[in-house]
Amino acid sequence: MCSFAPSRRTSGARSIAAIFASILTILIICSGRSALAAVEPFPADFKIQRISVNGVTLHVRVGGKGPAVVLLHGFADTGDMWAPLAKALYKDHTVIVPDLRGMGLSSQAPGGYDKKNQGVDIAMVMDKLNVQKADLVTHDIGNMVGYALAAQYPDRITKWVVIDAPLPGIGPWDEILKSPMLWHFNFRGPDVDRLVKGRERIYLDRFYNELSADPKAIDEATRNHYAKLYARPGNMHYAFEQFAAFGKDATDNRVFAATRLNMPILALGAEKSFGDQQVAIMREVGTKVDGGIVTGSGHWIMEEQPAQTVSKVRAFLDGK
Repeated sequence: MCSFAPSRRTSGARSIAAIFASILTILIICSGRSALAAVEPFPADFKIQRISVNGVTLHVRVGGKGPAVVLLHGFADTGDMWAPLAKALYKDHTVIVPDLRGMGLSSQAPGGYDKKNQGVDIAMVMDKLNVQKADLVTHDIGNMVGYALAAQYPDRITKWVVIDAPLPGIGPWDEILKSPMLWHFNFRGPDVDRLVKGRERIYLDRFYNELSADPKAIDEATRNHYAKLYARPGNMHYAFEQFAAFGKDATDNRVFAATRLNMPILALGAEKSFGDQQVAIMREVGTKVDGGIVTGSGHWIMEEQPAQTVSKVRAFLDGK
């Protein structure tokens, strides 16, 4: 008996140790996966500049060297979305990444959320940084600002990658507005701020869950990161102003479209979102438009398929 009891205790201790080791391994693996999936930081040598232009102060990340490229975000993101692309470009490009007016860490002007005016915002940022010409990469509402920028300053945009969102007033816009998935385009009125206040994470989850190919691709850290930014006082209100300006944007865009853009354009649609419709829309406004598909992705291309998106953008900007 005496010789047997110590053997049982030793075996039990080893079993418990093995269980704890397995748990620890799982936690380490999960922690690593979470860290890889979360919003990435920009390279350490990027600098934050607060650039005052056109009645607003924009939060702008600037880094790298070489020909300039401007990256414009959309709703439910900020310029933070572009960190993986910035890492791929900054060694041979000067990368400029603003938060749009009223969004992220940029200031909240009382008006000026039509995209024609925001195109002027970005042109003035380029002026302040002594950048005469730049490539352009845009997503979502960034597409709309990008079009207004390129239409007003066509000699300043050398190439444009436009990703997964329509242009107000262009092509099938009136039909797009009827899509039940896009009810948020008309979500406004006197009570919208009160309805969403304190529920920013719930509101943003709707977009991440319904407009993605796989909601799991947008992890908790990413969701919490953007929910915190959009919960800053006033930020959701001015995000709604981006949508409220669509009527004016449509009117402006129909005027812009009378003169088609001549710079090379790559129109990338997400396979599970706008798909081939993206290139069809852009051929309404450009003369040199190539198309492409981000496979396996819904609307959130940088969260769902960052490596594939970076590869396609880089190849186009490099002329490959």
